[in-house]
Amino acid sequence: MIRIGANPICWSNDDMPEIGGDIPLEQCLSEAKAIGIEGMELGNKFPREAAALRPILAFHGLDLVGGWSSTFLLERDAEAEFAAARAHIDLLKTFGCTVFIAAECTRTVHGTRSAPLSARPVMTDAEWDLFNARLTAFAERLAGEGLTLVYHHHMGTVVQTEEEVDRMMAGTGDAVKLLFDTGHITWAGGDAPTVAARHRDRIGHVHVKDVRPEVAREAAAADWSFLDAVLAGVYTVPGDGSVDYIGVMKALPAYSGWVVIEAEQDPKKAHPATYVKMGYDNLTRFMTAAGWKRG
Repeated sequence: MIRIGANPICWSNDDMPEIGGDIPLEQCLSEAKAIGIEGMELGNKFPREAAALRPILAFHGLDLVGGWSSTFLLERDAEAEFAAARAHIDLLKTFGCTVFIAAECTRTVHGTRSAPLSARPVMTDAEWDLFNARLTAFAERLAGEGLTLVYHHHMGTVVQTEEEVDRMMAGTGDAVKLLFDTGHITWAGGDAPTVAARHRDRIGHVHVKDVRPEVAREAAAADWSFLDAVLAGVYTVPGDGSVDYIGVMKALPAYSGWVVIEAEQDPKKAHPATYVKMGYDNLTRFMTAAGWKRG
């Protein structure tokens, strides 16, 4: 079963809260529901207590998909990471979520506007061995809670490139699944359909955003930060950039789960409801063309 969700970063940014900071959560949820979105991931404007969050989502008829969790497995072991994630785990379980979105944020630069992407952290061989072992152990602990760890490769972090995604997947156990993000892998220089096909059996969650290649080239040439590139419009919604979405979907013929529109832009330049509607319409068209069936 395939369901279409959205991330509130389309309306209000988490890494730079002033982007869309004036847009209330009510507007985000009501516009998402009107577009046809079935569920939302967490954002900075969402309450993190189940008693407060449940009536908000229920009022809009939206499910909770899940939400980002920053891991620091290069700095602490799986047991300490699990303890740090306890409240998030409990919230996800309360709402019947099935995936735990994790991204390693040790030394990350993606949230620092003054740091160019060229300054991102790169792991040593010893750090790779440590990270993969701890990520596997953390994922196995989460499986015991009924949650599947889906790892979010991301620009500016230690797992950014196609080669790094491959190394992580090769070095971790089956409890670790991949959150495949079409925009991050494309901007990092990877070929989205190829990477999707290579890891199809372990892809447990999908984020869809598109890339404007001319902005990505300018960002590389001028050594921009991640946030400066986002503000300049490097990302957009599916069908408004260079990603081959039909190719990606055909590479994942047996995929079942959430497909989440997560296209961070400056809402002053890209009206959120207009762009998410565009992305939703393009996405459903691509799904039909690729033979994907919605549940």
